[in-house]
Amino acid sequence: MVFQISQVQIGQRIMELRKRKQFSQEDLSKLVGISRSSLTQVELGKRSLNIIELQKFSQVLGFSLDNFMSEDFSLEDIQFSEIEKEDSTVERISIPFLEIGKFKNILLYILERCAGKPNVGETVLYKLLYFSDFNYYELYEEHLTGATYRKLPYGPVPQNLDVIIENMIENNQVQRFKTTYHGYPQTRYLPLEKSNLTQLKASEKEVIDRVIEQMSDWSASAVSNYSHKDIPWLASKEGEDINYELAFYREAPFSVRNYDENVEL
Repeated sequence: MVFQISQVQIGQRIMELRKRKQFSQEDLSKLVGISRSSLTQVELGKRSLNIIELQKFSQVLGFSLDNFMSEDFSLEDIQFSEIEKEDSTVERISIPFLEIGKFKNILLYILERCAGKPNVGETVLYKLLYFSDFNYYELYEEHLTGATYRKLPYGPVPQNLDVIIENMIENNQVQRFKTTYHGYPQTRYLPLEKSNLTQLKASEKEVIDRVIEQMSDWSASAVSNYSHKDIPWLASKEGEDINYELAFYREAPFSVRNYDENVEL
């Protein structure tokens, strides 16, 4: 039987070669001219490569296509010479930087859309913010608010939110009140001023609107349970910050990006 390499095997071999070459995913994606998220999908076996892309990988990683595509491929056959990088000080794109003004504006917008719904207390609000941020990052490889989220028992929670909300309360931007919902205590917020939509790009508003449409009618327990199945939360340790780049490892129904960009070999 003629050996036919699978997409998963291609991804595994590229990942092994990258690690032996001591390239980060960011390094290699820049050298071969594809996005960081696309390389992640290649290594997971979820994105195919066309022949031109595969030739570029062979040039950068130093393998012959015949050897790479064979059943007997071995890392021992590859000569690992001194690594040459175009930029040895590549800055990681995943470092979030909180844009407080933008975060407040997005919070106001979500409250405008959802504050009237009896289920939208703090828990649901936190998850709407989380999925807006992580969905946008997966789609565009850019941060929406730059908020840092921590893995806590009830799901991802944005850090420093208490400080931001207290400031918004002092400035009469939001009002906080306590109530009950289905017999459980609930903290809710009402917007006291309108959000400035001119500060949002159309792509940003579109992502937020999709999250609101999908999840804003869910109960706190339903949205929490859903967030617990999302790869960024699952792959993080309790009490630690959640790495945005874990969004590229999502699968359906959580993934919001179409990675099938190329025809198969």
